[in-house]
Amino acid sequence: MSSFFQLFLLHITMAAAAQLRPDFYLQTCPNAEFIVRDVMIKALIREPRSVASVMRLQFHDCLVNGCDASVLLDDTPTVPGEKQALSNINSLRSFEVIDEIKESLEEVCPGLVSCADIIIMAARDAVALTGGPDWKVKLGRLDSLSPWLEESNEIMPSPRSNASYLIDLFNKFNLSVEDLVALSGTHSIGQARCFSIMFRLYNQSGTGRPDPAIEPKYRAKLNKLCPTNVDQNVTGDLDATPRVFDNQYFKDLVAGRGFLNSDQTLYTFTQTRSFVKLFSKDQSVFFKAVVNGMLKLGDLKNNQPGEIRSNCRVVNNRGIKSLTLEGYQRS
Repeated sequence: MSSFFQLFLLHITMAAAAQLRPDFYLQTCPNAEFIVRDVMIKALIREPRSVASVMRLQFHDCLVNGCDASVLLDDTPTVPGEKQALSNINSLRSFEVIDEIKESLEEVCPGLVSCADIIIMAARDAVALTGGPDWKVKLGRLDSLSPWLEESNEIMPSPRSNASYLIDLFNKFNLSVEDLVALSGTHSIGQARCFSIMFRLYNQSGTGRPDPAIEPKYRAKLNKLCPTNVDQNVTGDLDATPRVFDNQYFKDLVAGRGFLNSDQTLYTFTQTRSFVKLFSKDQSVFFKAVVNGMLKLGDLKNNQPGEIRSNCRVVNNRGIKSLTLEGYQRS
């Protein structure tokens, strides 16, 4: 691990989240959360998969130098954005939903609600609107002034990752094994590409054979969905109820029907298996754990300067003064 990587990890995990609080916009933009949820409802009706894609943005944003909306920045002629990262390219989507939320907020409360906070609110709403738990989010983040492409490539796990690797990664951010399994449970909704599982179906660990952990009937289904000559952008459901946030994901893992390698190894690996079994049997325990994990993920941040972007895809005009996180206080 590079010294630079270790340094910014330290910045994230050591920075206090003191100014983050519920009802941050109560005085300045009291309808902020209602506006976000309204747009998310419309997105769910328009394309159910889109809300799952929006929810994924919190993980891909917060794990890379904290929750600062850096993942939303488009490429510039001189600086490539995180959308080009190996784990993001041709994978992250539904940025237009965030754009729609931002435009709605700018009409009512111009320059007040950060894109970083929009991600946090929208991710919560994605869970709540599809049958999962609801919770109060802490708000008050700033938007980054630059993307973190190199860091994203170094940090973000691939679908080939196993549970041991993921435990070590999450531990670097003070996220526990229970947090890992619970946050993986956000795969209760949504889909993933054939690209992510071709190796599992045809060449697991370079053996030229399928992953033996895949239940045979489920493997036959995946072979039909993702034959060797498939367009690898074809998508498959992450669990048997991809539009409902529930504990079916964990039941599928117990049965050997995990879509991604990084999911199925949560059951085959001893240290994570007990949580998979627990969550498969008790949905209320899973819901409590995923809320706790999402809140902890949302607390990840650093002390880099930031701003409130007027467009989530680009930084503001440099003539607009940016703020440091330590000095950012609004009532």
